[in-house]
Amino acid sequence: MLTHDSFRVSPAVLADFEHRSGLRVRVLRSGDAGALVNQAILSAGHPQGDVLYGVDNTFLSRAVKAGIFTPYRAPATVPRQFDLDPAVNPVDYGDVCVNYDKAWYAEHRLAPPRSFEDLTRPAYRDQLVVQNPATSSPGLAFLLGTVATYGPAGWAGWWKRVRANGALVTDTWSEAYDQRFTVGSQGRGDRPLVVSYASSPPAEVLYAAERPSTAPSGVLVDTCFRQIEFAGLLAGAENPAGGRKLIDFLVSAEFQRDLPLQEFMFPVRPDTPLPREFTEYAPLPARPLTVPAGEIDEHRDAWIAEWTASVLR
Repeated sequence: MLTHDSFRVSPAVLADFEHRSGLRVRVLRSGDAGALVNQAILSAGHPQGDVLYGVDNTFLSRAVKAGIFTPYRAPATVPRQFDLDPAVNPVDYGDVCVNYDKAWYAEHRLAPPRSFEDLTRPAYRDQLVVQNPATSSPGLAFLLGTVATYGPAGWAGWWKRVRANGALVTDTWSEAYDQRFTVGSQGRGDRPLVVSYASSPPAEVLYAAERPSTAPSGVLVDTCFRQIEFAGLLAGAENPAGGRKLIDFLVSAEFQRDLPLQEFMFPVRPDTPLPREFTEYAPLPARPLTVPAGEIDEHRDAWIAEWTASVLR
């Protein structure tokens, strides 16, 4: 299975699937969703694996147009809003949003921002770190969130204003979150605002050396863009029968239950119980930002090029 660097599964859950199916699963990780899709396109027809898991709605149309998938649908039923293309199977979803450091804002006696527009105000100068949408899937999702908010004619202007307000750009999520965000870097970073996920606060609670009474970070829900991840059978797979079984496993009740505290995303099966860390600390916005798949397909490359010209040059 080809996937991104964030893929995780409990060893016991994977071992049980291998025992029941008679298969041995080899996991090949390849950067984030953008790098994963680019690599799969370069090897189209002669894939390095049987299944690709982790392509999201920001890159899905590029992958489907390149013909890297053999259509296959698992028997599991998922809500219609996640079902964007018959060639692939939705597995999980989450929201890319600005996260903030609760303690930093309390210490500085400053209310955290609440909106995209707040991020351009002088009170929040030099506080935000974002990812390059040309190299990072959260970065691209955040760019699309600004398109959804300000429209095709206004989003670039917002970026110029937030850049003038000191927003920092990194190439990857890990650089932004683990090195520059004050929470993710455990105080070594200098930025109390970062583009991440609405499900990042539960991870901070779960992996803390001493379990905190509440999540150290919060989420600006008005900045959240909905991201959906898919799995598909790769065209030219050496073991298509095994690949279909693996896709069935990814949407099975067992894998879906395991998913939240492994990948910190939400399962697409609505009957899946969520862990307490998610119900308490991972907000689900009532109206997450979205951009229709057709518009993403038509304008993605042009939007990235315009972003590069507006922000990096």
